[in-house]
Amino acid sequence: MTAQNWFDTGGSAYALFRPEYPAGLARFLARAVDGRGLAVDVGCGNGQLTRQLADHFNSVIGIDPSADQIANARRHGNIDYLCAPAEQLPLPEKSASLITAAQAAHWFDLPRFYAEVQRIAEDGALIALVSYGVMQLAPSELQDRFDRFYRDEIGPYWPPERKLVDSGYAEIEFPFEEMPYPDMTIDRVWELGEFLGYLSTWSAVRRVNEAGRDDILESFVHDISALWGDPARKLPVSWPINMRLGTI
Repeated sequence: MTAQNWFDTGGSAYALFRPEYPAGLARFLARAVDGRGLAVDVGCGNGQLTRQLADHFNSVIGIDPSADQIANARRHGNIDYLCAPAEQLPLPEKSASLITAAQAAHWFDLPRFYAEVQRIAEDGALIALVSYGVMQLAPSELQDRFDRFYRDEIGPYWPPERKLVDSGYAEIEFPFEEMPYPDMTIDRVWELGEFLGYLSTWSAVRRVNEAGRDDILESFVHDISALWGDPARKLPVSWPINMRLGTI
């Protein structure tokens, strides 16, 4: 196994390794809303969902409090990126047809964010809080080792907000008229380096590093590398998509 430090991460790692949402997600959101004027992606990170929304709306604004994430965001002709918190959206009243937050809402001060959503939303606009669950691996030996790492070894290092993601945001307050959505998954085929690169973007992994517990990461990399075999071997990975979708 190479001596590369897979767990030294920043905005560039997010851009490289965070899984892409299926094209059907942005297409579904665009069809579910009446207007196609402005879509606002809050907590946009490096712009994964932002870029896909750009194919369906006249203009898209991606907003994130991290200048590093914005610096690594994906550019497109009808996208503007702004560095700002979710609780202070620098947008005029009644300007947005769709407001999304993908794998980000668990970090927000939700009452303040929702107040901003109400302010910038057009009549009949939609809000979509998107998340994806714990990844699934094959074969089963990889899944078993990964589950032990996720739950037991770095489990104590997850911030409490992670529980909201694992539940698909089912437990958060959502003061909007909810709408159903179709089953969707993120499906990829990854080499070992891509899998480890994705793990490097986890907040729990950063906290393990900060705690000086490199032994936890080294043990996992050793075990998963042995189970994976050839690092260039491509194996299927997937995540279930969860959503809270509502009319504002």
